[in-house]
Amino acid sequence: MKSMDDAKIVKKRFIGCLLGGAVGDALGAPVEFKTKTEIFKRFGSEGITKYEPAYGRLGAITDDTQMTLFTAEGLLRAWVRGSTKGITTYSGVTANAYLRWLKTQSGWSYDEIQFEYDDGWLYQQRELHYRRAPGNTCLSALREMKRLGESAKNDSKGCGGVMRVAPVGLFAWHFRHQQSPQQAFNLGVELAALTHGHPTGVLTSGVFAVLIFAIVDGLTLTKALKIAKTYLLEKTEHEETLLAIEKAEFFATQKIPHDEAIAKLGQGWIAEEALAISIYCSLVASNFKEGVLLAVNHDGDSDSTGSITGNLLGAMYGVNKIPVEWLDNLELRDVITEIAEDLYSFYDLKLGEYSDDEASRLIFKKYPGC
Repeated sequence: MKSMDDAKIVKKRFIGCLLGGAVGDALGAPVEFKTKTEIFKRFGSEGITKYEPAYGRLGAITDDTQMTLFTAEGLLRAWVRGSTKGITTYSGVTANAYLRWLKTQSGWSYDEIQFEYDDGWLYQQRELHYRRAPGNTCLSALREMKRLGESAKNDSKGCGGVMRVAPVGLFAWHFRHQQSPQQAFNLGVELAALTHGHPTGVLTSGVFAVLIFAIVDGLTLTKALKIAKTYLLEKTEHEETLLAIEKAEFFATQKIPHDEAIAKLGQGWIAEEALAISIYCSLVASNFKEGVLLAVNHDGDSDSTGSITGNLLGAMYGVNKIPVEWLDNLELRDVITEIAEDLYSFYDLKLGEYSDDEASRLIFKKYPGC
């Protein structure tokens, strides 16, 4: 009975992680390009506390959640490929998923580069086919990709890599008895490197993947950070990322106003600042709502810091602790929930020569291995 109860808790963490990220994204979307002064002038002394209109609706997600979903899809399709064809590459198949996202953003055609693809279930969700302030680095790196899985040839450390890799931690959790969290770290780095070339732009993604991995497994954020820093220290050019994390941890122990601490950590447009702000907000918050509101009411990239913080706190507290009013009007809530459930359940399915159950056939149809 205990193991069944534990499984229910972990499943709620999976769903909470992806829905929490989307909620933070949607709360931050209307104020992404506003200063803290402008936010509080517009929404009052508490800042933004509920969904406000963005992109023509309430609860609209942005490119952060879109790319998170395509990351999850890429990982699932890579697993299907490995299970059915005996060979796979997570970076290559996920790169193909990112090209499908690119196609939703710009009408860009696969005909420009002859990659194998099958649109699949996620691409068919028409609400994803909206341009929601996508990052220029992601757009340009994907357009310039000549081979699936190749690393980007730029020096960007924008937050567009770290903000999309929460599914890596969820996916890697299933292999925790076979592999160490280091595999989650390395996969997070590998997928971020598809679009971002600066060491800080990718190492932050490795850290974030390990944090999600460890938190859904039941560790506190403090303990998860200790593990993640162990792997970070093994990498060259880790100093910038480590300093940002340690600043977040330090300020979380100090009795200074939260807005002052966040301002000292940066604005979140670049990877180490987005991660640091999100870690700080998650450490000092007593619940999901408090942490996410801290993460969106500041100068800078409010939707990305809201998204990353929402991923962390959603994984920590589970979906039941996300305010119902934030879930009710969330764009693509059902799709996000479904892909989180698929990330939770895929590992127990048997694909390949002997798969004949309905669940296996459905996962193969939704996530064809390319």
